Amino acid sequence: MTGKLGNHNDRKNQTDRKGRHIPVMIKVLAGCLLLLLLCVAGYVIYMQANYYRIEDHAPLEVKNNPEQILKTKEEYSAVTYNIGFGAYGPDYSFFMDTGEMEDGTATAGKYGKAASRESVEENTKGAIETLAGLDADFMLLQEVDVDADRSYHIDQVKEVKAEFPDYGNIFANNFHSAYLFYPFTDPHGAVEAGLLSFGRYRIEEAERRSYPVDDSFITKFMDLDRCFAVMRLPVKGGKELVLINSHMSAYDEGGVIRAKQLEILNSVMEEEYQAGNYVIVGGDFNHALGEEVAEGFPSKQRFPAWVSVLTQKEMAEGITMVRAKNELDVPTCRGADIPYTKGVNFTTVVDGFLVSDNVEAAAENVDTDFGYSDHNPVLLKFRLLAE
Repeated sequence: MTGKLGNHNDRKNQTDRKGRHIPVMIKVLAGCLLLLLLCVAGYVIYMQANYYRIEDHAPLEVKNNPEQILKTKEEYSAVTYNIGFGAYGPDYSFFMDTGEMEDGTATAGKYGKAASRESVEENTKGAIETLAGLDADFMLLQEVDVDADRSYHIDQVKEVKAEFPDYGNIFANNFHSAYLFYPFTDPHGAVEAGLLSFGRYRIEEAERRSYPVDDSFITKFMDLDRCFAVMRLPVKGGKELVLINSHMSAYDEGGVIRAKQLEILNSVMEEEYQAGNYVIVGGDFNHALGEEVAEGFPSKQRFPAWVSVLTQKEMAEGITMVRAKNELDVPTCRGADIPYTKGVNFTTVVDGFLVSDNVEAAAENVDTDFGYSDHNPVLLKFRLLAE
């Protein structure tokens, strides 16, 4: 009897201990869940507290301003180039880019920051050498980092400016984010970046104009504080060249935000043209510039949802979209949802120039085969027409 009773008591004690363990495990799990929720809530509060939009009509400082003044009838040149913060070598894919292969397979970019500090240096150097070879009178650059985790805190603005000491330069901030802890395997981090413009001719004044952006709760932390830099250059005879460096929204399915941005840009261009000034806008429009180039290149991918098409009929009165003479041969932007292979990635033309009708202009897409960025430069040759 004693042995049986002892066994019974042992089993009972074991059951009691297990019963006591279950509430303890529940408490531990509940505590862990509560801690996780507190961390998430704290992070959201941190992101919200550090979020702000830069004021519209903010004056921009012109550094190293040249004295030389523009003249009518003479030929000048300008280049626009999105250098992609030095990250987009051919092997690079970006976490915010998505796509679809011909067979329906979904694709998505992998990385939040550049592959390495060395790759940023190499791609930045390649972009600088490309610009130096084009020897343009004006250079309009986008996605140039000042201090960012994604580019290993390399000051690209300083590096590019050092290579072009004879140019005046202007910087307009359009990306200033707190630490973005996503993707979890390769966080994008904190970013300070913007538009960098150069010129060999005097700029009387410049200002930063704000574009409307998607202010939905998540997207506003992950997209740029979009803007365009408006530069006023005196022209001999009394008029002005209004030169604009622009970067429109990219992650805007259906193009709703971009349509609002275009409305603002159109109003500025039309007002300046009607006032008798010359107008040139260069940059990354994140629209396919014309129906012909929207699907005009060989690809193993389906047409992506992020592409909206910009046509001449959407331009303000007196403004013309300059079509590159080789626009069907050289794309200016590749999909970054997968590493680059020519003929596989979706490509299109989203970079280029708009000019007023008192400007004679011709453009050419510069083929770097996306060696240093997910964009190719576009070179513009132009003349300011006399009355």
